[in-house]
Amino acid sequence: MALDPSRQWLAAGITGLARRREWDAITTVDAPGAEGDELELVVLADARVVVERSTAESDPAPLVSALADVVAPPYRALAVRRPELWVVGAVSIATIEFAAEVRGDEIEVVHDDEGVRVRLDARPSADRVPELERLGEARAPAYVARARRLADRTFEVEIEPL
Repeated sequence: MALDPSRQWLAAGITGLARRREWDAITTVDAPGAEGDELELVVLADARVVVERSTAESDPAPLVSALADVVAPPYRALAVRRPELWVVGAVSIATIEFAAEVRGDEIEVVHDDEGVRVRLDARPSADRVPELERLGEARAPAYVARARRLADRTFEVEIEPL
């Protein structure tokens, strides 16, 4: 008796539902002399490299240059050493450069039926963040906008409609 082919697929763990893509680019890099096992970094639009977490003591330039032809900045990348190579994955991000200095390293703006509420570093604030509010309003009438400082006045931004 032949088995139903669809049941075999389910047994293998394939359901037909596509997973959300995790990376915009993945590559391997031969970086002789590079030390460490893992590196998380952000490459900004102006090509500045912000190392966020590293077990590596060497220059991240070979890892960044390997991504130059496959993904445009700004992006967030994770590099992990495998026995002979580094595997580097990158995902594009949105950034904003604030015109003036902003207090706090993490900003959250919620705009809904109750009005606009701002939190700076997880604390309620009476400050307004007009640049972030404009980005949110361009996306949806009700939204949550989050920004996290990367360097100086440059922040990574995520906006979610409510």
